[in-house]
Amino acid sequence: MLLALTHIVSPNLDKCELSHRERQPIDLVLAARQHTTYCDILQSHGLEVIELDINRDYPDSVFVEDTAVVLDELAVMANPGVLSRQGEVTNMEPVLARYRPITRIQPPATLDGGDVLLVGKKIFVGLSSRTNQAGVYALADILKPFGYDVIQIAVTGCLHLKSAITAVDNETLLANPDWFNHSPFTGLRIIPVSKEEPWAANALRLDDMVYLAAGFPKTVDILTSQGYAVSTIDISELQKAEAGLTCSSLIFEKNR
Repeated sequence: MLLALTHIVSPNLDKCELSHRERQPIDLVLAARQHTTYCDILQSHGLEVIELDINRDYPDSVFVEDTAVVLDELAVMANPGVLSRQGEVTNMEPVLARYRPITRIQPPATLDGGDVLLVGKKIFVGLSSRTNQAGVYALADILKPFGYDVIQIAVTGCLHLKSAITAVDNETLLANPDWFNHSPFTGLRIIPVSKEEPWAANALRLDDMVYLAAGFPKTVDILTSQGYAVSTIDISELQKAEAGLTCSSLIFEKNR
């Protein structure tokens, strides 16, 4: 059974870290309502959703994806690239220890989970403002015994690798090619987002449905024309905090 770990929206969300967006006022009530809808959609696909309340004082704590990389074999606790988020990982570790053996990215290596894209046994890791080269190497060393191929990807113009590219099936990626080096993705099909919708590449696949954040109709049309079933989720308030759909959950097989 798939489990989704989520976290409540912090009352301090308006103090979130920002790298590529201008700060705007955030409606916390609406943000919480949108997050509840997001969790309801996960449940509608049969996922067991656990909403945590362990990091409420951390502004970015709703973005649980950044705290860890969870695979069948183990959970790798991240070391976020901004100091304000590192305490989130400490509190998340005992939660994930219920489900997986734990290992850790140790400083000076930094790694955000949003920079990690799993496609089969390939793990693409974004070299970004939040994940450094030591973090890529550390993850590769941890995962080497399990047969994963860790591939470094240079990221520019956005926060995380998964802001620029995500998987819509096992062989196809939705991407903004302007934000990353796409030469390492040989053998995989890349569907570019609409040029007018550069932030549309963060897709969440649940069963046979591909979810996009609301507000990207041209990219929805592109995916639909390629035969994908597409739906949208309104996360407009969370987007003001540089969110994508994937970053608000950690999804993995519960019984491993």
